[in-house]
Formats: sequence, structure tokens, C-alpha cells
Amino acid sequence: MTGSRKPEVVTAPLSLSLDAYRHVRSQSQALASSLSDADATVQSMEDASPAKWHLAHTTWFFETFVLVPSAQDYAVFHPAYNFLFNSYYEAVGERHARPQRGMLTRPTLDEICAYRAHVDAAMARLFDGGLDDALRPLIELGLHHEQQHQELLLTDILHMFAQNPLRPAFRAPQPLAMPSHRSAALDWFAYEGGVVEIGAGGDGFAFDCEGPRHSVFLRPFELASRAVTNGEWLSFMKAGGYDEPSYWLSDGLAVARARGWCAPLYWFEKDGAWWSMTLRGPQPVDLEAPVAHVSFYEADAFARYAGARLPSEAEWEVAARDQPVEGNFSVHGYLRPRPQNSGTDAPCGLYGDVWEWTHSAYSAYPGFAPAEGAVGEYNGKFMSGQMVLRGGSCATPAGHMRPSYRNFFHPDKRWQFSGLRLARDLAKDDV
Repeated sequence: MTGSRKPEVVTAPLSLSLDAYRHVRSQSQALASSLSDADATVQSMEDASPAKWHLAHTTWFFETFVLVPSAQDYAVFHPAYNFLFNSYYEAVGERHARPQRGMLTRPTLDEICAYRAHVDAAMARLFDGGLDDALRPLIELGLHHEQQHQELLLTDILHMFAQNPLRPAFRAPQPLAMPSHRSAALDWFAYEGGVVEIGAGGDGFAFDCEGPRHSVFLRPFELASRAVTNGEWLSFMKAGGYDEPSYWLSDGLAVARARGWCAPLYWFEKDGAWWSMTLRGPQPVDLEAPVAHVSFYEADAFARYAGARLPSEAEWEVAARDQPVEGNFSVHGYLRPRPQNSGTDAPCGLYGDVWEWTHSAYSAYPGFAPAEGAVGEYNGKFMSGQMVLRGGSCATPAGHMRPSYRNFFHPDKRWQFSGLRLARDLAKDDV
């Protein structure tokens, strides 16, 4: 399989060009370069998808929405692929059932790579001929869509490997070339609140759900200086946090009991210590690093235990909007959260390491309207029963993040690199 070259570190936002297109596409290939056909075929649960499917679906996007309508004399690679690799676009037609994606032993991984090469060659011809203005936003959407699937590819591989008793490593399991250091002491940063504007509204790409930019009223609040650590989570566990009903939402307690939750996903005990399955194989839990792979329900319960709460997405955005978009992203190769420690003038670790749960439901901003046509199904129809996360993670591509970015998952999901940062209310006189 091609694409084994280590991807170049690019942290700036994407600018639309053939080079940018090739860069994003090559990153997907590089992530999958060490996988066997069997690795790339298995589907470990309904929420996850095989790596092979991610590679094909992101290619299907460009073929279906860009090439078929706009490229003269484009030859569809395979007539069945529209059925196999459509995700949820009702307007495009019937599709293979999501829970059965792991049954697609054919096409092979090599055939999917040939599909990608076919589409990439056609896209290069399209770029060389000059892009129609109407195509540019579609291609840009496709690139950001592929970056989302790069993160999902990593988290889905981790979940798959975690089901294997051999606990294989996605990347070399030897000690990481990262100096050991402690997380910053927990501190608090105060914000006066008032009427603020949030959401995308300027230049540059944003998904439709990030706008329109609008005003919200915030009461005075304070935000923790860093994310909650594994060590702090272990204290919650030792204090009986998973068994204390007063910390839990009713739905959350029911889920936790039904599924036997007693620690974050991937944690296990070995020789009297806690270990975790990571993309670099089993490793001792780093007590100084941000906790990951916890659900909204667990995050909310921890916040109550700590005498705090989760921030709203507006509070998080107000804290993050003046900070540089820098952090521990996938391209840096650490592939797990690392201790957060920075200056004392603003919260650290707002970007990268772990997605941070908020207490905000994923819903439409005032004035939101989905795009016309099939691409209008991209975000809007999922605005029900899900909670917003902010900030990106150690599996997020560099350059993909911005202050207004809204991720969203159902409150019981744990296989993403999801953690939390605490918030508290303030009296106006305390600001």
C-alpha cells in the first residue's frame, strides 16, 4: 500500500489548492499504511467503521458531489460503490447498512487504494482546468470532511485493537520520546460574562453548524486552567464516584450500571496498577495527563463530585477565541493525551489532547439554515439528543481546529478522546 511516508507537520488552516488536496488525501493513506487488509476490514462496533470504509467513503464524497456532476467525461470507478460507501445521505440513494460495514470483505484494501488513485487523478485534472466558483466550497467541505474521518479512523482502530486479546499497537509501543513532566497545578480564570458573540462569522472555512454568529448572554464564570487529569479521575474512582447516585444524572446512572462502568474506557488493572490501551499499545496510565475516553454522563458526574460543573460551549469559546490554536494533535505523533503545562495568563490545553465535553446540547444557532441539496444533510439533521464537545484531541489533524468548531456525540459515547474541563459560577463582585 502506498502512502507510508511520515506526513508533513502542517498546523495552519487549509487553503484550497491541488497541493492542499493532495496533502489531506496523503495523510489518510499514511494513517492506514501499516494496516493489513484484515485490520482495515474489521468493524468492532456499530459506532465504528472499518479503516477501509473510511478511505472509500471520503473518496466517494469527491466522486459523488464533485466529479460526477462537474467533470466532463468522468468515468465512475465502480457502479456499486455509491451503495457501499454512502454514509447517511438520503438524497443520494440507498446504502449499505451501517452496522454491517465490517461484512465488506470485498472490495479489498488494494482495490480501495486504486479507487482513491482514480478519483485523485480526476480531481487533479479538474484543478488543472481551473475550478468553477461553485465547486470550491464543495471541495473545501470534502477536505475538512476527510480530516474528520482521519480522526475517526484512528479512534476506530484503537477500539478494534482494544478488542484483541493480543492488544496490538498501531504505532511503536516503546517508551515515547517525550520528556516526563507534571501537569500544571489547577487554577481558575475568571470571566466577567455579559453579552458576547460566538460562532463562525469571518473569513475561512467553517461547517454550517458553527454559524450564524450571534449574541449570547453569559453570567460571570470561571474556567479551570487545564483539563481534569487521570490522577484526579482515579481519586473520583477511589471515592466511590461511580456508585454515588447524587453525582449522576438519572439516565447516566442507568447507563453506567447497565454497562458496568467503573473506570474510563480502555483502563484495566495489571499488577496492582492501572493501565490503558492506547494507539501505542498497553501503557501505564499517566496520572498527570488529561483523562480521556469518558462519556458526557461520567464527565458531568465528576464535575458534581468536584463541586463544579461543565462549561457551556459559549463559555468555552469565549475562553479559547483569543488563544493560539496550538496543542497536541495527531501529526505530532504522541497519539495520546500528554500533561498540560503552560503559562499563567490563560487556560492551557484548550486545543488538542482531549475533546472537552460541555453541558450544551447540540442544537441550531439562531438563524441556522442547512445548505440546499444533499450536502445539507451533513450536520443539521443530527441536532437531537447529542452534546457538544470543543477543542480537538491528540487524534485531530493539525490545522483542522478553530474556536467555533462544534463536535457532537451522544452522551453515552466513550470511544473518542473525550475528557473535560471544569467551570464554576461567579458572583459579579468576584470578577
